[in-house]
Amino acid sequence: MRAVVIEERGGPEVLRIIDTPDPGCGPEDLLVRVRATALNRADLLQRRGLYPQPGPGSAVEIPGLEFAGEVERAGARCEGFKPGDRVFGILTGGGYAEKVAVHHRLAARVPEGLSWPQAAAIPEAFMTAADALEQCGLRPGESVLVHAVGSGVGGAVIQLAAVSGATPIVGTARTPDKLERAKELGLDAGWLADTADFAAEVLAYTKKTGVDVIVDFVGASYLERNLRALAVKGRMVVVGMLGGINADLSLATLLAKRLRIIGTVLRSRPLEERIAATRLFEKTVIPHLAKGRIRPVVDRTFALEQAADAHRYMESNANYGKIVLAI
Repeated sequence: MRAVVIEERGGPEVLRIIDTPDPGCGPEDLLVRVRATALNRADLLQRRGLYPQPGPGSAVEIPGLEFAGEVERAGARCEGFKPGDRVFGILTGGGYAEKVAVHHRLAARVPEGLSWPQAAAIPEAFMTAADALEQCGLRPGESVLVHAVGSGVGGAVIQLAAVSGATPIVGTARTPDKLERAKELGLDAGWLADTADFAAEVLAYTKKTGVDVIVDFVGASYLERNLRALAVKGRMVVVGMLGGINADLSLATLLAKRLRIIGTVLRSRPLEERIAATRLFEKTVIPHLAKGRIRPVVDRTFALEQAADAHRYMESNANYGKIVLAI
């Protein structure tokens, strides 16, 4: 099979396509002919050597945390799947390839009506979003602040919060265009991340109450403002560290407001926990996708041979939604 590989650390130019053996397929695995995958910020970090793939090292390192494709072969102990089934799911790596082997309990059926690029834009973003909101214990009527509303995960959080009855849903982004487009997904109000004191804006918007839940992709540089923006007994889940990993934490604010700060990651979890995230995804996301209540947002599709260009595009921060590789 053909695959995009990382053989040295560096910029997008280090990505190249080679012919490599098909992945091994065990008795509980599905061998999937991949039709599309999607980029994630983790891929950029992995390429630079800052986010290694879990598990034993490999001579051929293939990035890619999600897939959408057709079952080519099902292992002897796989239940509920057969060749030809349209499936998608998350991976710890390997998605930038013509084939992947995945434990059958990490695969879910693609709802009818979705194209391959649309299907590939769903797993990592919506599983991360569903898991984050589950950990926060979001309830109907509670308010939510979503950072990076133009990202794939940001858009997924907005939509899942909206269908769960959260209100209001507010957010931040780098450009006015991204804020406006996010309103189509359910965003009620938003502010420019680099120019506004979003904590002051949130407090003014909520009449000094603050928000009940924050989903944060930025990390250290937003911590102080996030704590100010949270309501009493508010919860924040951190799913990214684009703004750094170390920050001063005001324990006085934490205690006075009785706040909870939750850190989460999907990629390095044990198999059973990733399976549990997949089952939550099937329960809380796929029914809404099937009925058209929520939708994937695809910004641009590149060919597999254009993986380096796709990485450069993501690094420009110009995208709104997911960047897909068609295979």
